[in-house]
Amino acid sequence: MTTEITGIALAVSAGLALGAVFFGGLWWTVRRRLSSDLAGLWFTGSFFVRTAIVLTGFYFAAHSDWRRMAGCLAGFLCARLIVVRCTRLAEDA
Repeated sequence: MTTEITGIALAVSAGLALGAVFFGGLWWTVRRRLSSDLAGLWFTGSFFVRTAIVLTGFYFAAHSDWRRMAGCLAGFLCARLIVVRCTRLAEDA
């Protein structure tokens, strides 16, 4: 029982980290686009790199367990809320 809870907690932590990388990378890409002539290349390349990182991370964090996958997804979605809030605060300041 303790091992399952630890595994799920680690999956949630991994989801938070992966979400921070994904949505932080998206925010960085959008800001980078403002000073680039190759906006389409930036968005496409960034999308594929961010998606590859997240899918690989989900694969290793879940270990073929649906509870860990759900925990990882929950952490990922919580990271989205945190990144949106932090980027809004950074833009307001």
